[in-house]
Amino acid sequence: MTSSIKTLAVPTALVAALVVGLGFTRPAQDKIDTATPAALVATYGSLADAILAVKATEANLVRAMLDGGHAHAKALLAQAQAAIAAGKKDEAKVHIESLAALVAQLGAEGDNAVAGIRKRLLDGGHHHNAEGEKQGLYEPGYVIVTKSAKTNLLAASKAIAQVASAPDKAALDKAWASVDAAWAEISKAR
Repeated sequence: MTSSIKTLAVPTALVAALVVGLGFTRPAQDKIDTATPAALVATYGSLADAILAVKATEANLVRAMLDGGHAHAKALLAQAQAAIAAGKKDEAKVHIESLAALVAQLGAEGDNAVAGIRKRLLDGGHHHNAEGEKQGLYEPGYVIVTKSAKTNLLAASKAIAQVASAPDKAALDKAWASVDAAWAEISKAR
């Protein structure tokens, strides 16, 4: 060997020995990590948390709407009963008609404006109670009010509306008892 080749061969051999000796080997092709990177898993986990939080927020919002509507209905009931007791049949009729409308809204989980939003969510593929819908427990898009509670509240609304033509405390109390029963069902499901 010539001296220049010997000079080059010694450092090359030394570098090769150091690389192998220190563990700096070239990775084998069969040892490539195929696991999803931890940062992607963490980001997807955060997204799942956000989606589930939005679903919980939707349920809380609908509960708040229903609670407010129920409180308003109880206030209208008291006003109607007071008007009946005072012999103010026309005033009682107005309160009873409003009460009937509000009870129907409880059964429908809101008025037409809310129904429009629910339709938009359904059109976008969002079914809050998809499993409950499959089991026949919920109307499509309903969050809190079951089919059973809806049926009972709508029947109570109709019975209350019939009392408006001849306001009577006993008849109103009887019709309201159906609202209380449906409300108990809704409250128990929470």
